[in-house]
Amino acid sequence: MYEELSPFHFIAGLGTGALSASLLQPADLLKTRVQQSSSASLLKTLQDIIAGPNTLRQLWRGTAPSVIRTGLGSALYFSTLNALRQHVARSNILTSSGLVAASQSEARYSSSLPKLSNMANLTTGAIARVCAGFIMTPITVIKVRYESTFYSYKSILGASTAIMRNEGLKGFFSGFGATAIRDAPYAGLHVLFYEQMKRRLSDLQQVVPPLPESLGRVAGTNHDVKTSRNSASINFLSSVLAAGLATTITNPFDAVKTRLQLMPGKYGNLLKAARRMVKEDGFRSLFDGLGLRMGRKAISSALSWTLYEELIRRAESRWEDKGSQVV
Repeated sequence: MYEELSPFHFIAGLGTGALSASLLQPADLLKTRVQQSSSASLLKTLQDIIAGPNTLRQLWRGTAPSVIRTGLGSALYFSTLNALRQHVARSNILTSSGLVAASQSEARYSSSLPKLSNMANLTTGAIARVCAGFIMTPITVIKVRYESTFYSYKSILGASTAIMRNEGLKGFFSGFGATAIRDAPYAGLHVLFYEQMKRRLSDLQQVVPPLPESLGRVAGTNHDVKTSRNSASINFLSSVLAAGLATTITNPFDAVKTRLQLMPGKYGNLLKAARRMVKEDGFRSLFDGLGLRMGRKAISSALSWTLYEELIRRAESRWEDKGSQVV
């Protein structure tokens, strides 16, 4: 069944990623503006945008590359993550080594994903994100520069042409090292925390008691709806908490990555950039934009993961129903 549903993981990831990017673009733009300089505060940045012409258009500046990056990035991430998790779950070698949870038969109350160990959750999340991130790095560079006030690009094509002319192909991969170091632990920690939160919240969730068999036959549909809602609530809250924790831990890499992508000539590489930021702007500069990034990541992850798991759950349910009808 999982092989047949593999393309649907790509489609589900594409849709949820594009939706969250469109809705949360203003937060992403503000984060970029705040991180581009230590003297830029959130309130001052927002006031400058509001005081200027076309406020709404300015707040959603860079939406096109953001939707492309997040939509395709989410599609690649979720489909790659699904393939890795299914492979790990089926591997007897990994099961014997403890990378797969010993019991695959435990209740999958709020999850459409296979049960893996903490180490496997961490590893598969990190690998999937780095692979997707590498492919989408050129779009990320264009997006960041398009949102920044350091560049006056008029269009995505103009930005691409300018980067190629001034920096060559290497310019499209500025900051990938910092991006990979940020995204690998973030994605791994997010999947790890997300699965842990779901397990614990599911254990605590006692709102819907089992229905008697006779009553279940009459009200089975309503019970399924309640179960679906409870599962979605658990997934939403789990993703919010997981994103908040993972974002806080990895924010320094995000701050360094932004500086590298905006001013690669000035900051050079990851270590040089981090040292220079701390020396010139203080240690606090490594956490510039944390509030915005945490809020955006929490909402984005909650929307993406909740919708993704719900779409996959419904697809699996329909596939099973079709299979039972054929039999």
